[in-house]
Amino acid sequence: MVKIGKIELPDFPLLLAPMEDVSDPPFRALCKKHGADVVYTEFISSEGLIRNAAKSTKKLDIYKKERPVGIQIFGANLDSMLQAVDIVEKTAPDIIDINYGCPVKKVVCKGAGAGILKDIPLMVSLTKEIVKRTNLPVTVKTRLGWDEKTIKIVEVAEKLQDVGIKAISIHGRTRAQMYKGEACWEKIREVKNNTRMNIPVFGNGDVNTPQAAKEMRDKYGLDGAMIGREAIGNPWIFEEIKHYFETGEIKTPPTLKERAEVAKKHLQLSLKWKGNVLGVLETRKHYGNYFKGVKNFKPTKTAILTERDPEKIITILNNIKEQSEKAEALI
Repeated sequence: MVKIGKIELPDFPLLLAPMEDVSDPPFRALCKKHGADVVYTEFISSEGLIRNAAKSTKKLDIYKKERPVGIQIFGANLDSMLQAVDIVEKTAPDIIDINYGCPVKKVVCKGAGAGILKDIPLMVSLTKEIVKRTNLPVTVKTRLGWDEKTIKIVEVAEKLQDVGIKAISIHGRTRAQMYKGEACWEKIREVKNNTRMNIPVFGNGDVNTPQAAKEMRDKYGLDGAMIGREAIGNPWIFEEIKHYFETGEIKTPPTLKERAEVAKKHLQLSLKWKGNVLGVLETRKHYGNYFKGVKNFKPTKTAILTERDPEKIITILNNIKEQSEKAEALI
């Protein structure tokens, strides 16, 4: 059993990574249904929260069916972060997560996200005050370092543990790498193998197959896997990993009918959560992965991506299901 504070999780839990414009309630619900043990919100700007910016406050929406759920915040100003913690607490998440890993320029240039990796003392002091501010378990998501020359993740993780965080998720790349090259799980293992570490250490980056997850568990000895990009349009990744752990066999991939059904459910949840316009627009990024590898699909995909009427999109998805059923009947 793995524990984040008092939250009990199964051995080697699978976590849905916080992803901007991806990890919203509709997507989290689907990932939870298909086996994610913990889900995190999109990262939320502390400055946006204290200004009551609509985009930031909307991201605070969490639902009973997705628990345990963590709300992730980012920022570099202590007062703003503490005020953000107070606001987040009122929504009663299970976990508060601090983003020290986002590599995008607009976040980093403000000293937030991975930008704080240039100032480890600030990172530690900020974390300490946030832990003191809340009774909720605080976790951290970060990267190995700013660049290859500044990797001190073993020392950093230990210091964060010492000021009270209850778990740490580490992306196996530096900020300089962005998402290029291979994630270095060896460096994450060094954190886990530190004899002073007693909190869960979760690995992130390149967990894109059940075999990769097994390697992270068995070869690198990590406590769990956080999965991000591979889950986009592919919420089945979580149950596929669990099936492989239990049986040693690769689970049969979802049929075209199942893909269309989940894509339709995703759209319907998005419409309910954000309305017709944003519901349609924000689901588009997932369709490519939902139907990845389907032959002769380009015309249908173009129709889905260009259509603005949600009912017409649902009709297209229903047609995909019907055609799939007819094809199966002929086999």
